Amino acid sequence: MRPFRTLFRLGPLLAILMVLLVLSACGNSNNQVNGKSAPEAAATEEAVSTAAADTATAEPSAAAEELPKEIRIGYQVSPNGELLAKSLGLLEKKYPDVKISWLKFDSGRDVNVAIASGGIDFGLLGTPPGASGIAQGLPDQVYYIHDVIGQSEALVVKSDAGISSLADLKGHTIATTFGSTSHFSLLSALKQKNIDPGTITILDMQAPDIVAAWQRGDIDGAYTWQPSQSKLVEDGGKVIISSAEVAAKGGITGEFGVVHNDFIAKYPNAVKGYISVLDEAVKAYREHPEDSAAAMSGELGLTPEATLKAMNEIIVLDASQQTAPEYMGTPDQPGAFGQLLKDTGDFLVEQKSITESPDLSVYQKALRNDLYPVQ
Repeated sequence: MRPFRTLFRLGPLLAILMVLLVLSACGNSNNQVNGKSAPEAAATEEAVSTAAADTATAEPSAAAEELPKEIRIGYQVSPNGELLAKSLGLLEKKYPDVKISWLKFDSGRDVNVAIASGGIDFGLLGTPPGASGIAQGLPDQVYYIHDVIGQSEALVVKSDAGISSLADLKGHTIATTFGSTSHFSLLSALKQKNIDPGTITILDMQAPDIVAAWQRGDIDGAYTWQPSQSKLVEDGGKVIISSAEVAAKGGITGEFGVVHNDFIAKYPNAVKGYISVLDEAVKAYREHPEDSAAAMSGELGLTPEATLKAMNEIIVLDASQQTAPEYMGTPDQPGAFGQLLKDTGDFLVEQKSITESPDLSVYQKALRNDLYPVQ
C-alpha cells in the first residue's frame, strides 16, 4: 500500500468526541440471552426492559400506514444499544404481530452486499463501508448514529513478538478486516507516524478468522474490534494503540444504521418506531449498565465484566443527540457527520477501494435528520 495524504480536519466532532471519551471513562442469531440459566436471563431482561420502558420516547402512531409483515435487521456483534435491543427483544415487544428477523454479519462490506441485493431492511455499518456505500449509490440512507468508537477497537500484538510501538511493526504480519473501521484506523495510525504500510504484511480477515489465525500463530497482531480484541488480549496479547488515540489525531470512526430506500419509503413510521426502540435501549444501557452487560454478554461471548468494559470503550448516542451539530444536524443545518463521511470517502479513493468520492452534498443528503423532531 502507498502512503496517503492526511484527510481529516480537527473540527467540532473531534472536540466533542474527546470530551465524551473522558466522561465515558469516568462514568449466532437468536433472541435469547445465552450463557445464563432461564431464571437469571429472565431476571436480567425484566430489570433492563422495565428501565427501558420507563425512559421510552413517545411511540409514533402506525395507524396511518400498514406495518410490514417482516422486518429484517442486519446486525453486527458490537456492544451498543442495538445489540441490547436485540438481546431484550424490544422490537418484538413493540411490534408483536410483525416477524422480526435478526441476520448476523461479520463486517460492514457484507452488510453493503445485503443492502444492494435487497436482503435486509436495516443494517449496521462502520464509517468506511458506510461512506463507500453512499459513494457507490447503494439504495440506503442513514437513520441513526449508534456510537463513536474509542478504545473498543485497537491494535493487539503478541507479547512475545518483539513489538512495543508502531515502528516495530515493520516486517511483521498484521491482520485486519479490509474496508472496516479497524482497517481505516490502522492505516491512519501508520500515516500519523509516517510509517509506510508497504513495510508490513497486512492480511484481510474477518473478525472470527482473526482469532483463529492468532491461535494458530499465523499472525503477529491484529487491529480489530470487540469481542475479538478482548479474546486476543486474554490469549497473551497487548494493546499497542487504540482508535481513541488515532481519533485524537484526526482519524475518527463510528458505527451507524442504514435503512433501505424501499422500506423507508413504504414504512416511514416503522423506521421511527425502530428509532424509538433504539432510544429506549440506549437509555437503559446508560442507566443500568451492569444489567445491560449481563444481557449482552452471551451474544458477545464475553463475561458480564468484560462486556461492561467493552461498553465503556464506546460512546453510544440516544435519539436526542442525533441532530446535534457534531452529528447529523438538521435539514437546514447539516451536521459534521456528513463531512466525516466525505473525508472517509476521499480516504477510500486514495486506497483505491472506490473509484470516486462525490461532493459533500451527496453525503449530507443521505442523512435522514428529518426523522427527528426539531429540538
